[in-house]
Amino acid sequence: MSERVRVMLTEQQVNDRIKEIGEQISKDYAGKSVHLVCVLKGGSFFMCELAKRITVPVTLDFMSASSYGSSTKSSGVVKIVKDLDEPLKDKNVLVVEDIVDSGRTLSYLLKMLGDRGPASVKLCTLLDKPERRVTDVKVDYTGFEIPDEFVVGYGLDYDQRYRNLPYIGVVEFD
Repeated sequence: MSERVRVMLTEQQVNDRIKEIGEQISKDYAGKSVHLVCVLKGGSFFMCELAKRITVPVTLDFMSASSYGSSTKSSGVVKIVKDLDEPLKDKNVLVVEDIVDSGRTLSYLLKMLGDRGPASVKLCTLLDKPERRVTDVKVDYTGFEIPDEFVVGYGLDYDQRYRNLPYIGVVEFD
């Protein structure tokens, strides 16, 4: 079986939307600092670009959680691969994710992080697939709402490939 990638969102569309989200976050956190928590690996591309566009003080931390493995479908089992390096007590936490799909992983992470005593916990995602949701998750900042297609690029992968594409594409199989 061969595959190809069709462009869904161009590099310019993605960059323009990240700039808008950064401006909104800067307004919402005016006079405060925000602690960005990146969900690796996919969220790293988005978080780096987003952080550059936020004008309030920003600190960063990284964690890795997965429910996919090498499949295109969520396994439903959330696995914490790498936890945070810093405590969250009294911080304004903004979880930065590449995509919210079933909601299982984010629901689990948001509850876990909320139990660590932050001042606030919000969620920012580049892509949202609400029609795939099986667990309710409140997304505070959304780049794009997309249909139920398997997407890659801008940090999103298919079996560790295509993360480096500067746009969002759809994997199509022959």
